[in-house]
Amino acid sequence: MTIADRNELRQPAYGEAHGLPWLVAEVRDHLWPWAGKGQPARKAIQGAGFALAIAATLAWVMAALGRLEAGAIIGWWFGWSVFEVLVRLDAKPYVKEGPWWGRLYRRATTMDMICYVSFKNLLIGAVLFIALKTSGVLIV
Repeated sequence: MTIADRNELRQPAYGEAHGLPWLVAEVRDHLWPWAGKGQPARKAIQGAGFALAIAATLAWVMAALGRLEAGAIIGWWFGWSVFEVLVRLDAKPYVKEGPWWGRLYRRATTMDMICYVSFKNLLIGAVLFIALKTSGVLIV
């Protein structure tokens, strides 16, 4: 991969949207790692990722019901995060360039995607973990 290829600007399907449609598309883009309309992806990776996402969601539900310990949910969340990197590199191989509110995207390297997914899932996991801990259902 040349430097020109690595820095190639990319634009998601919703790149030119504004207002509420942009906000909805932006949230969906962060929470849904699979390809949307107009984005190519391998069906096997999508299928395996979808199955793993369901398993990780069930793990969070089991934690909310008090049937799963904190260490187990952290393990599931880590496993999902590793697989999400592979799914996103296949289906949505771009990251934002510049500030988070900007609209400039570029092709993601593997390290870009690892950093993006790790930070995003750390924030989501922390919010879910704190909510479960605060409600008193998480076993520590």
